[in-house]
Amino acid sequence: MKYVRLGTTGMRVSQLCLGCMTYGSKKWRDWVLEEQESRPFYERALEAGINFFDTADVYSNGVSEEILGRALKDLIPDREDVVIATKCFGGTHDNALNRHGLSRKHIFDACDRSLKRLGVDYIDLYQIHRFDYKTPMEETLEALNDLVRTGKVRYIGASSMHSWQFAKYLYLADKHGWTRFVSMQNHYNLIYREEEREMIPLCKEEGVGLIPWSPLARGFLAGNRKRDEDPATARAKSDEFAHRMYTRENDFEIADRNVEVANELGVKPIQTALAWVLSKPEVTSPIIGASKLTHFDDLIEACKIELSEDHVKKLEEPYQPHPVLGHV
Repeated sequence: MKYVRLGTTGMRVSQLCLGCMTYGSKKWRDWVLEEQESRPFYERALEAGINFFDTADVYSNGVSEEILGRALKDLIPDREDVVIATKCFGGTHDNALNRHGLSRKHIFDACDRSLKRLGVDYIDLYQIHRFDYKTPMEETLEALNDLVRTGKVRYIGASSMHSWQFAKYLYLADKHGWTRFVSMQNHYNLIYREEEREMIPLCKEEGVGLIPWSPLARGFLAGNRKRDEDPATARAKSDEFAHRMYTRENDFEIADRNVEVANELGVKPIQTALAWVLSKPEVTSPIIGASKLTHFDDLIEACKIELSEDHVKKLEEPYQPHPVLGHV
Protein backbone atom coordinates (compact mmCIF):
# COMPACT_ATOMS: atom_id res chain seq x y z
CA MET A 1 0.00 0.00 0.00
CA LYS A 2 1.28 3.43 -0.93
CA TYR A 3 0.91 6.40 1.41
CA VAL A 4 0.37 10.01 0.39
CA ARG A 5 0.04 13.34 2.14
CA LEU A 6 -3.48 14.61 2.62
CA GLY A 7 -3.41 17.81 0.61
CA THR A 8 -0.56 20.00 1.81
CA THR A 9 -0.70 18.68 5.37
CA GLY A 10 2.02 16.56 6.92
CA MET A 11 -0.43 13.75 7.64
CA ARG A 12 0.01 10.67 5.48
CA VAL A 13 -2.89 8.44 4.51
CA SER A 14 -3.15 5.21 2.57
CA GLN A 15 -3.82 5.37 -1.16
CA LEU A 16 -7.25 3.88 -0.46
CA CYS A 17 -9.68 4.94 2.24
CA LEU A 18 -12.17 2.41 3.63
CA GLY A 19 -15.65 3.89 3.55
CA CYS A 20 -17.75 2.57 6.42
CA MET A 21 -21.27 3.37 5.27
CA THR A 22 -21.75 -0.32 4.41
CA TYR A 23 -21.08 -1.37 8.01
CA GLY A 24 -23.71 -0.59 10.61
CA SER A 25 -27.33 -1.64 11.05
CA LYS A 26 -29.83 -3.17 8.65
CA LYS A 27 -32.49 -1.11 10.40
CA TRP A 28 -31.06 1.85 8.48
CA ARG A 29 -30.60 0.15 5.05
CA ASP A 30 -31.25 -3.51 4.23
CA TRP A 31 -27.92 -3.89 2.38
CA VAL A 32 -25.83 -2.80 5.37
CA LEU A 33 -23.66 -5.42 7.12
CA GLU A 34 -24.06 -5.84 10.87
CA GLU A 35 -21.08 -5.69 13.21
CA GLN A 36 -20.11 -9.38 13.12
CA GLU A 37 -20.30 -9.40 9.33
CA SER A 38 -18.28 -6.18 9.14
CA ARG A 39 -15.29 -7.17 11.27
CA PRO A 40 -13.47 -9.17 8.54
CA PHE A 41 -13.40 -6.07 6.32
CA TYR A 42 -11.60 -4.04 8.98
CA GLU A 43 -9.17 -6.90 9.53
CA ARG A 44 -8.47 -7.18 5.81
CA ALA A 45 -8.07 -3.41 5.44
CA LEU A 46 -5.48 -3.24 8.19
CA GLU A 47 -3.66 -6.28 6.81
CA ALA A 48 -3.47 -4.54 3.43
CA GLY A 49 -1.98 -1.43 5.00
CA ILE A 50 -5.05 0.81 4.89
CA ASN A 51 -4.81 3.35 7.70
CA PHE A 52 -7.59 5.72 6.58
CA PHE A 53 -11.21 5.11 7.61
CA ASP A 54 -14.20 7.31 6.75
CA THR A 55 -17.64 7.25 8.34
CA ALA A 56 -20.39 9.75 9.32
CA ASP A 57 -22.84 10.25 12.13
CA VAL A 58 -25.75 9.77 9.75
CA TYR A 59 -24.60 6.29 8.65
CA SER A 60 -26.89 3.79 10.40
CA ASN A 61 -27.80 6.65 12.76
CA GLY A 62 -24.46 6.47 14.54
CA VAL A 63 -24.03 2.68 14.61
CA SER A 64 -21.39 2.84 11.87
CA GLU A 65 -19.21 5.01 14.11
CA GLU A 66 -19.70 2.64 17.04
CA ILE A 67 -18.67 -0.39 14.97
CA LEU A 68 -15.63 1.39 13.53
CA GLY A 69 -14.52 2.49 16.99
CA ARG A 70 -14.79 -0.97 18.49
CA ALA A 71 -13.06 -2.60 15.53
CA LEU A 72 -10.05 -0.29 15.65
CA LYS A 73 -9.80 -0.57 19.43
CA ASP A 74 -9.65 -4.36 19.15
CA LEU A 75 -7.42 -4.60 16.07
CA ILE A 76 -4.71 -1.96 16.42
CA PRO A 77 -2.19 -1.50 19.23
CA ASP A 78 -2.08 2.30 19.02
CA ARG A 79 -4.73 4.86 18.15
CA GLU A 80 -2.10 7.03 16.45
CA ASP A 81 -1.56 4.39 13.76
CA VAL A 82 -4.85 5.16 12.02
CA VAL A 83 -6.58 8.20 10.55
CA ILE A 84 -10.24 8.39 11.51
CA ALA A 85 -12.55 10.61 9.48
CA THR A 86 -16.19 11.26 10.23
CA LYS A 87 -18.77 13.81 9.16
CA CYS A 88 -21.52 16.00 10.57
CA PHE A 89 -24.61 17.58 9.04
CA GLY A 90 -27.41 15.02 8.84
CA GLY A 91 -27.21 13.91 12.44
CA THR A 92 -28.87 10.81 13.84
CA HIS A 93 -32.42 12.09 14.24
CA ASP A 94 -34.40 12.92 11.11
CA ASN A 95 -35.47 16.56 11.10
CA ALA A 96 -35.18 16.87 14.89
CA LEU A 97 -34.84 20.50 15.97
CA ASN A 98 -31.17 21.59 16.17
CA ARG A 99 -29.91 18.05 15.47
CA HIS A 100 -28.89 18.64 11.89
CA GLY A 101 -27.17 21.29 9.82
CA LEU A 102 -23.99 23.26 10.49
CA SER A 103 -24.91 25.62 13.31
CA ARG A 104 -22.37 26.12 16.10
CA LYS A 105 -24.70 24.30 18.47
CA HIS A 106 -25.12 21.25 16.27
CA ILE A 107 -21.45 21.02 15.26
CA PHE A 108 -20.33 21.03 18.90
CA ASP A 109 -22.99 18.53 19.97
CA ALA A 110 -22.44 16.29 16.95
CA CYS A 111 -18.69 16.21 17.48
CA ASP A 112 -19.07 15.21 21.14
CA ARG A 113 -21.49 12.44 20.23
CA SER A 114 -19.20 11.16 17.47
CA LEU A 115 -16.24 11.10 19.86
CA LYS A 116 -18.29 9.06 22.33
CA ARG A 117 -19.52 6.59 19.69
CA LEU A 118 -16.03 6.17 18.23
CA GLY A 119 -14.53 5.80 21.70
CA VAL A 120 -11.66 8.19 20.97
CA ASP A 121 -10.35 11.45 22.38
CA TYR A 122 -9.97 13.18 19.03
CA ILE A 123 -11.03 12.93 15.38
CA ASP A 124 -8.29 13.16 12.78
CA LEU A 125 -10.45 14.58 9.97
CA TYR A 126 -13.82 16.15 10.81
CA GLN A 127 -15.86 16.95 7.70
CA ILE A 128 -19.01 18.87 6.90
CA HIS A 129 -21.15 16.40 4.98
CA ARG A 130 -23.03 18.95 2.87
CA PHE A 131 -23.44 22.71 2.52
CA ASP A 132 -25.90 24.36 4.91
CA TYR A 133 -27.88 27.12 3.21
CA LYS A 134 -29.49 28.17 6.50
CA THR A 135 -26.35 28.83 8.55
CA PRO A 136 -23.83 31.64 7.96
CA MET A 137 -20.53 30.34 6.68
CA GLU A 138 -18.68 32.31 9.36
CA GLU A 139 -20.61 30.54 12.11
CA THR A 140 -19.72 27.12 10.71
CA LEU A 141 -16.06 27.96 10.17
CA GLU A 142 -15.56 29.50 13.59
CA ALA A 143 -17.15 26.48 15.28
CA LEU A 144 -14.88 24.10 13.36
CA ASN A 145 -11.87 26.28 14.17
CA ASP A 146 -12.73 26.13 17.87
CA LEU A 147 -12.93 22.32 17.74
CA VAL A 148 -9.41 22.24 16.35
CA ARG A 149 -8.18 24.66 19.00
CA THR A 150 -9.67 22.53 21.79
CA GLY A 151 -7.90 19.43 20.45
CA LYS A 152 -11.05 17.46 19.69
CA VAL A 153 -10.29 17.64 15.96
CA ARG A 154 -6.94 17.58 14.14
CA TYR A 155 -7.99 18.66 10.62
CA ILE A 156 -11.23 19.71 8.95
CA GLY A 157 -12.62 18.73 5.56
CA ALA A 158 -15.67 19.32 3.40
CA SER A 159 -17.84 17.27 1.08
CA SER A 160 -19.97 17.85 -2.01
CA MET A 161 -20.95 21.44 -2.73
CA HIS A 162 -20.59 24.02 -5.51
CA SER A 163 -17.08 25.25 -6.14
CA TRP A 164 -18.02 28.87 -5.44
CA GLN A 165 -19.24 27.82 -2.00
CA PHE A 166 -16.02 26.02 -1.22
CA ALA A 167 -13.96 28.93 -2.56
CA LYS A 168 -15.82 31.29 -0.25
CA TYR A 169 -15.19 28.99 2.73
CA LEU A 170 -11.47 29.04 1.96
CA TYR A 171 -11.49 32.83 1.55
CA LEU A 172 -13.28 33.40 4.86
CA ALA A 173 -10.94 31.05 6.70
CA ASP A 174 -7.95 32.99 5.39
CA LYS A 175 -9.57 36.32 6.12
CA HIS A 176 -10.26 35.50 9.78
CA GLY A 177 -7.22 33.33 10.44
CA TRP A 178 -9.36 30.26 11.04
CA THR A 179 -8.44 26.64 10.34
CA ARG A 180 -8.62 25.84 6.64
CA PHE A 181 -10.29 22.86 5.01
CA VAL A 182 -7.58 20.41 3.98
CA SER A 183 -9.73 17.97 2.00
CA MET A 184 -12.73 17.76 -0.30
CA GLN A 185 -14.80 14.58 -0.40
CA ASN A 186 -16.51 14.99 -3.76
CA HIS A 187 -18.57 12.87 -6.13
CA TYR A 188 -16.22 11.65 -8.85
CA ASN A 189 -16.08 8.58 -11.08
CA LEU A 190 -16.10 7.58 -14.76
CA ILE A 191 -19.81 8.26 -15.02
CA TYR A 192 -19.84 11.59 -13.16
CA ARG A 193 -16.97 13.91 -14.09
CA GLU A 194 -18.54 17.34 -13.67
CA GLU A 195 -16.08 18.02 -10.83
CA GLU A 196 -13.34 18.33 -13.46
CA ARG A 197 -14.81 21.67 -14.56
CA GLU A 198 -14.26 23.74 -11.41
CA MET A 199 -13.96 21.86 -8.10
CA ILE A 200 -10.91 19.75 -8.94
CA PRO A 201 -8.93 22.68 -10.45
CA LEU A 202 -9.85 24.77 -7.40
CA CYS A 203 -8.62 22.10 -5.00
CA LYS A 204 -5.42 21.63 -6.99
CA GLU A 205 -4.73 25.37 -6.89
CA GLU A 206 -5.48 25.64 -3.16
CA GLY A 207 -3.58 22.51 -2.08
CA VAL A 208 -6.73 20.68 -0.94
CA GLY A 209 -6.64 16.89 -1.00
CA LEU A 210 -9.32 15.02 -2.96
CA ILE A 211 -10.89 11.93 -1.39
CA PRO A 212 -13.70 11.12 -3.86
CA TRP A 213 -16.77 9.20 -2.80
CA SER A 214 -18.43 6.61 -5.01
CA PRO A 215 -15.45 5.93 -7.31
CA LEU A 216 -17.38 2.87 -8.60
CA ALA A 217 -20.65 4.82 -9.01
CA ARG A 218 -22.21 2.86 -6.13
CA GLY A 219 -21.51 -0.41 -7.94
CA PHE A 220 -22.82 0.71 -11.32
CA LEU A 221 -19.35 0.19 -12.79
CA ALA A 222 -19.08 -3.39 -11.54
CA GLY A 223 -20.16 -4.72 -14.93
CA ASN A 224 -23.40 -6.34 -13.82
CA ARG A 225 -25.91 -3.60 -14.70
CA LYS A 226 -27.93 -4.19 -17.86
CA ARG A 227 -30.43 -2.03 -19.67
CA ASP A 228 -34.08 -2.91 -19.01
CA GLU A 229 -33.10 -5.54 -16.44
CA ASP A 230 -33.64 -5.60 -12.69
CA PRO A 231 -30.48 -4.91 -10.65
CA ALA A 232 -28.56 -8.00 -9.59
CA THR A 233 -27.61 -7.10 -6.01
CA ALA A 234 -29.63 -6.26 -2.91
CA ARG A 235 -28.06 -2.83 -2.67
CA ALA A 236 -28.68 -2.06 -6.33
CA LYS A 237 -32.34 -2.96 -5.92
CA SER A 238 -32.98 -0.76 -2.89
CA ASP A 239 -30.47 2.09 -3.32
CA GLU A 240 -32.81 4.88 -4.39
CA PHE A 241 -29.97 7.41 -4.27
CA ALA A 242 -28.08 5.45 -6.93
CA HIS A 243 -31.22 5.12 -9.04
CA ARG A 244 -31.53 8.90 -9.15
CA MET A 245 -27.93 9.36 -10.24
CA TYR A 246 -27.01 6.50 -12.58
CA THR A 247 -29.80 5.67 -15.01
CA ARG A 248 -29.04 7.61 -18.19
CA GLU A 249 -28.39 5.83 -21.46
CA ASN A 250 -24.92 7.37 -21.56
CA ASP A 251 -24.19 5.88 -18.14
CA PHE A 252 -24.70 2.41 -19.57
CA GLU A 253 -22.45 3.28 -22.52
CA ILE A 254 -19.64 4.22 -20.15
CA ALA A 255 -20.19 1.09 -18.06
CA ASP A 256 -20.01 -1.04 -21.21
CA ARG A 257 -16.79 0.69 -22.28
CA ASN A 258 -15.32 0.01 -18.86
CA VAL A 259 -16.11 -3.70 -19.27
CA GLU A 260 -14.37 -3.68 -22.66
CA VAL A 261 -11.19 -2.20 -21.20
CA ALA A 262 -11.27 -4.60 -18.26
CA ASN A 263 -11.55 -7.53 -20.65
CA GLU A 264 -8.62 -6.24 -22.69
CA LEU A 265 -6.48 -6.07 -19.57
CA GLY A 266 -7.71 -9.36 -18.13
CA VAL A 267 -9.01 -7.75 -14.94
CA LYS A 268 -12.41 -6.93 -13.46
CA PRO A 269 -14.50 -3.85 -14.27
CA ILE A 270 -14.38 -2.59 -10.67
CA GLN A 271 -10.60 -2.65 -10.94
CA THR A 272 -10.38 -0.58 -14.11
CA ALA A 273 -12.96 1.88 -12.75
CA LEU A 274 -10.90 2.39 -9.59
CA ALA A 275 -7.61 2.42 -11.50
CA TRP A 276 -8.97 5.29 -13.60
CA VAL A 277 -9.70 7.38 -10.49
CA LEU A 278 -6.28 6.53 -9.05
CA SER A 279 -4.64 7.62 -12.30
CA LYS A 280 -5.71 11.22 -11.69
CA PRO A 281 -2.80 13.07 -10.01
CA GLU A 282 -5.17 15.40 -8.14
CA VAL A 283 -6.80 12.47 -6.30
CA THR A 284 -5.37 11.66 -2.87
CA SER A 285 -7.34 8.65 -1.66
CA PRO A 286 -10.64 7.45 -3.14
CA ILE A 287 -13.13 6.06 -0.66
CA ILE A 288 -13.96 2.43 -1.34
CA GLY A 289 -16.63 0.22 0.16
CA ALA A 290 -17.44 -3.44 -0.23
CA SER A 291 -19.89 -5.99 1.12
CA LYS A 292 -17.95 -9.02 -0.18
CA LEU A 293 -14.37 -9.79 0.75
CA THR A 294 -13.57 -10.96 -2.77
CA HIS A 295 -14.59 -7.56 -4.13
CA PHE A 296 -12.55 -5.86 -1.42
CA ASP A 297 -9.45 -7.85 -2.39
CA ASP A 298 -10.05 -6.93 -6.05
CA LEU A 299 -10.10 -3.24 -5.16
CA ILE A 300 -6.87 -3.49 -3.22
CA GLU A 301 -5.25 -5.20 -6.21
CA ALA A 302 -6.50 -2.40 -8.47
CA CYS A 303 -3.80 -0.16 -6.99
CA LYS A 304 -1.27 -2.12 -9.05
CA ILE A 305 -3.00 -1.48 -12.38
CA GLU A 306 -1.49 1.21 -14.57
CA LEU A 307 -3.71 2.30 -17.43
CA SER A 308 -2.12 3.33 -20.71
CA GLU A 309 -2.99 6.66 -22.32
CA ASP A 310 -5.01 4.75 -24.92
CA HIS A 311 -7.03 2.96 -22.25
CA VAL A 312 -7.70 6.22 -20.40
CA LYS A 313 -8.83 7.83 -23.65
CA LYS A 314 -11.08 4.87 -24.42
CA LEU A 315 -12.67 5.02 -20.97
CA GLU A 316 -13.25 8.78 -21.10
CA GLU A 317 -14.41 9.06 -24.70
CA PRO A 318 -18.16 8.30 -24.25
CA TYR A 319 -18.68 10.87 -21.48
CA GLN A 320 -21.44 13.46 -21.86
CA PRO A 321 -22.22 16.38 -19.54
CA HIS A 322 -24.43 15.56 -16.54
CA PRO A 323 -26.61 17.69 -14.31
CA VAL A 324 -25.16 18.38 -10.87
CA LEU A 325 -25.52 15.20 -8.82
CA GLY A 326 -24.74 14.41 -5.20
CA HIS A 327 -24.84 17.84 -3.58
CA VAL A 328 -27.94 17.02 -1.53
